[in-house]
Order: sequence, then C-alpha cells, then structure tokens
Amino acid sequence: MYRSGCPLASALDVIGDKWSLIIIRDLFIERSTFKEFLAGPEGIASNILSQRLKWLQEHDIIDFAYKKDNQKVKHYYLTDKGIDLYPSMYEIMAWSQKNIDKELDPLTIEWNEKNKHKSDKVKIREMIANYREYKINLLSAV
Repeated sequence: MYRSGCPLASALDVIGDKWSLIIIRDLFIERSTFKEFLAGPEGIASNILSQRLKWLQEHDIIDFAYKKDNQKVKHYYLTDKGIDLYPSMYEIMAWSQKNIDKELDPLTIEWNEKNKHKSDKVKIREMIANYREYKINLLSAV
C-alpha cells in the first residue's frame, strides 16, 4: 500500500490525490453531506467523490453518521486523525496565497479579513476548536 518508508511519500499515498484534501477542507468548513461536497466549486464527479469518501473512511480520516430524523443521508465528519491534518493544510493554503497568482474565493477573502489580526497559531487552534464543537453538535443530532 505504501511506496516507501518515507513519511512524506506515505502521507501522499493516503491523502495526496487531487480530491482528498478538498473533501477534508469541505468538512472543516462544515459541509458534511454528499450533496454538499458535489456542490463545491471544484466540480468533483460523483463517482470520484464516492471513491474518495470510502478511501478516507478506510484510512480513519473520516467517518459518517445518520441524523435521527433522516436515516437516508450520511453526514460525514473528521476523525481525530483527520482533524490533525489541519495545521499542514493551513500551511499549504498560506503558501498558495503567497505564491500562486490566482483570485481568491470570496469565502477565503472573508475568512482572511476576519482573522487578519490573529497569529497563525491562533488561527489554527481556533479552527480546530470550532470544528470540534461543530462535530459534537453534529454527532449529538445522530
């Protein structure tokens, strides 16, 4: 399953495809259903989304639950292992904003403006805490 004993290569074997980090990002911004992932601006195909959700679940990055009032819709959430990815994802996003000349998404612009006075450590800590709170609320509804 893993190409080598290199930690970077091993991580890329699990999350290094085109879509996994986008799905994980979506979970951090409180998207949790298949339909919400499909509606993302990147335009993931439904068959690819199904494959990636299954792969991420098999690797304990995500899991899902059904809400008590709707047993048909899976609500995905990050496991602790998935939440641990946020600091690395934050650094990749910061690198991208610094080094890639591309117009930012309105959600990113809004988040940057709201958080511009905070240190990177505080931003990361708050995002993780906010997600953990969201996850508790999501799971209490199942």
